[in-house]
Amino acid sequence: MTKSIFSNKKGSVSEVINKKIREMQDDYLSDNRPWVIGYSGGKDSTVITQLTWMAVEQLPPERRHKPVYIVTTDTMVENPVVAIWVENSLNKINKSAKERDLPISAHLVKPELKDRFWVQLLGRGYPSPRRGFRWCTDRLKIKPSTNFIKSRVSKHGDVILLLGVRSSESAARSASIKKQSKKSTDKFKPHKDMKNCFISSPIVDWSQDDVWQFLHKYPNPWSHSNQELQALYAAGSEDNECPVVVDTSTPSCGSSRFGCWVCTLVTQDKSMSAMIQNDQEKEWMLPLLKIRDDLDFKSEEDRKRDKNSREFVRMNGKVAYYKNKEDKIDVVHGPYTYEKRVELLTKILSAEVQIQSQFDQEGNGQQITLINHDELEEIRRIWIEDKKEIEDVLPKIYKKIKGKNYVGKSYRTASVLDESNLNLLETLCGDNRKEYELVRNMLVQEMQLKSKGIRRGFINELEKELNRFTYVEKEEVMNAASERQDLIETIELNAINDYEGLKV
Repeated sequence: MTKSIFSNKKGSVSEVINKKIREMQDDYLSDNRPWVIGYSGGKDSTVITQLTWMAVEQLPPERRHKPVYIVTTDTMVENPVVAIWVENSLNKINKSAKERDLPISAHLVKPELKDRFWVQLLGRGYPSPRRGFRWCTDRLKIKPSTNFIKSRVSKHGDVILLLGVRSSESAARSASIKKQSKKSTDKFKPHKDMKNCFISSPIVDWSQDDVWQFLHKYPNPWSHSNQELQALYAAGSEDNECPVVVDTSTPSCGSSRFGCWVCTLVTQDKSMSAMIQNDQEKEWMLPLLKIRDDLDFKSEEDRKRDKNSREFVRMNGKVAYYKNKEDKIDVVHGPYTYEKRVELLTKILSAEVQIQSQFDQEGNGQQITLINHDELEEIRRIWIEDKKEIEDVLPKIYKKIKGKNYVGKSYRTASVLDESNLNLLETLCGDNRKEYELVRNMLVQEMQLKSKGIRRGFINELEKELNRFTYVEKEEVMNAASERQDLIETIELNAINDYEGLKV
């Protein structure tokens, strides 16, 4: 257990905090590099932000010579309760800092439209993230904040990034901090990926109890309640336990972690489950929990269901193989199928309608948006333009579930590809969806090239599209895999000599 930075002697907490504030003031005044605080709204980043606020505010106005940027990344799929909490906090920070003439500003950054979760998952068909394919973290969290920091580096030359990391958070975090300390003995350590960005970790040696003791003793200076923050953590703890921390012998508040409600990198969304269990008013999140569990797979049956909902080829039509647990050759499955993407979109829109209907009945004025219009338009564009799914089903699904017309871009197609002809083509292809997609895509490609009036590269473009449908049935892929394995096993490797290597 990490030793507390506070002793049990009367007045020691104030002494330690005052010393920490003086240290941070010295750091602030030591150069002209602006500070950037990574703020999540959680307990650790709140402590860092409060300490910085207190240090800067206690300086004479003429010595507050450089800006402090508070940056929060909204992944667009955050736990809705936490997202509202953080956004309110940022608004209060900006309002209060302006009133007190502090060089502090809060910024909410978001992923680019093309990188957002639903655009990737529903639009392109990326399968839900898993440890072997963790595509979400960089796109949703790292890139937006990195771009913000780089923009400040570009403006100021260098920046100091303040983080609320603590050694006691986990063994992995402790090892990482020790590793960085060995690399550099400087107080501000260079960021491993960003040039001219230096890291400061003011509470690296604090325990979790220290964090809560500080938040309990020192009121939030921008008038955002630390008691409500404590209650938020309590609601997200399985035992609903979060006592007031008065000394190191008092059990700490639950160590809940809040994140994306769609996250499948954890075994279970314990914080959301606990919120629903502990607070009847948060039962409206049940549909979100159901969608999250539908995206996850734990048992063998779930894994089989996941494979059946994905294409047996990659997005470009190529096939990748691997040996499964039974030491048999299998294919690496690709993106979600058309049917799965439509199913998931239907569930998300239905959940949105269900939750909003509950809010309206209760008259609490709350609004819920699980997937916004810009994301729907980008998903629709990918389906029509990239995947050539010119049936344009998204507006139909939207109207069926929402009960109102979808307002978006107008897409025009040749009359030969109208709904009736596409229905006829689908009927002729029978149950083989891949055959239908092959013929449809070739027709769409031909029509698009014809409308451009340019014949150069015509055959190459058609061939490229055709190559995406080398296999129209999984049996063909498995037969090809079997032939490939037989060929590999017939190859003999014979050493010629020490210099010429191997002869096949």
